[in-house]
Amino acid sequence: MVEYSSQNSGMEFINAFTHSGKPVKDLSRIKRLLAALGDPQNSLRFVHIAGTNGKGSTAEMFSRIFIDAGLKTGCFTSPFIIRYNDRIRVGGKDIPSSDLSRIAEKVRTAVDTLPDSADLSQFEITQAIAFLYFVQQKCDIVVLETGLGGLLDCTNVITTPLLTVITTIDLDHTAILGDTIAQIAAQKAGIIKPNVPCVLSANNPRDAVNVVTQAAEKNHSALVIPDIESVLVKRLDCFGAGFDYKGKSYTLSMGGAHQITNALSVIEGCELLKQTLALTDESITRGIAQAVLPARVEILCTSPLTILDGAHNPDGLSALAKVLDGCGKRCFALIGMCRDKNIDSAVQKLIPYVDTFYTVDGFSERALDRTDLAQKIISLGGKAQPCGLPIDVQIKALQKAHPNDITLICGSLYLAAQIKNKKS
Repeated sequence: MVEYSSQNSGMEFINAFTHSGKPVKDLSRIKRLLAALGDPQNSLRFVHIAGTNGKGSTAEMFSRIFIDAGLKTGCFTSPFIIRYNDRIRVGGKDIPSSDLSRIAEKVRTAVDTLPDSADLSQFEITQAIAFLYFVQQKCDIVVLETGLGGLLDCTNVITTPLLTVITTIDLDHTAILGDTIAQIAAQKAGIIKPNVPCVLSANNPRDAVNVVTQAAEKNHSALVIPDIESVLVKRLDCFGAGFDYKGKSYTLSMGGAHQITNALSVIEGCELLKQTLALTDESITRGIAQAVLPARVEILCTSPLTILDGAHNPDGLSALAKVLDGCGKRCFALIGMCRDKNIDSAVQKLIPYVDTFYTVDGFSERALDRTDLAQKIISLGGKAQPCGLPIDVQIKALQKAHPNDITLICGSLYLAAQIKNKKS
């Protein structure tokens, strides 16, 4: 049994469980928990999103569109950036701590009835709280982001989403999901449901497209891949983008070409949902323009230009590298990365665009030692040195020393969260 006090707050209850829980081979554990709670997921409608990169941005765009259309919209994402509550939102607002604690108590009661309660993960507990909250809030639609993979992700307990979306697929969490694009794609494609349409992001690797296509055919799921060749980019920089697609104009408030790719998936997904959810072209356009997320090419300061980005795998850092390339300025980066990431391939994407890396640690228990990270970057051909200053002091020092260049903070969402929490 998990030990916790019945008087604990919601977060104390959640923290009584490990991050990942006992490894799973099926979804029976989350099914038992939700059954003990009355299967709240069966009362909700979902857009289910999986992928390696772009899930959070894609989820935010869908959410903003649905909110603009007048729908009571729930959104479940991970990880949190500023505080745990921001993983569960309704109408764009975080779940209040009072509601989190109240619903956590109900989940605690259900957990106590389960023989394998100690095996549960924080993610499963949080998901159960989210589903109950969305039902209590009478949500018209829930945007549901997977945590890890798709096939065995506990969000995959839902059976009949209105739409599934698979974003960019790349090598990440290889120890769990597999070490090839095809293996990882098979896990992501596990969210595809019989007779439910699926949108797959443009520009995915051929192996990923093949795997997802086969899964869609097997499930008689209509598969839509946006026509990237139909895009006319009118403006693209670190501050956002403007583009035309299939005769309509769109504006993005998040920087980087990868956000255009995400937006195309949202546009195609909304076309499939137009009649079901009564969406208009105007809501789609406004929602995409309104969507912003912390730590996704986030501009912390314009003079000097200071960018915060939580990308932490090769594909994500490749997208960030393209943003830096378009800025036309030298870049000095504060970087920290977790040990379980594909660090070599990820860092190599940034080296051509970064003058000097200043490595940090201490933002996560999984953070790679800053000296080891600096040595790794140097071995790959970059310039790097461990940072002995507090992170916020080092950022100010870089801004002062290089007022006409870019100060970049990158490498981990955990590092980004630490920066955001100091600023909030």
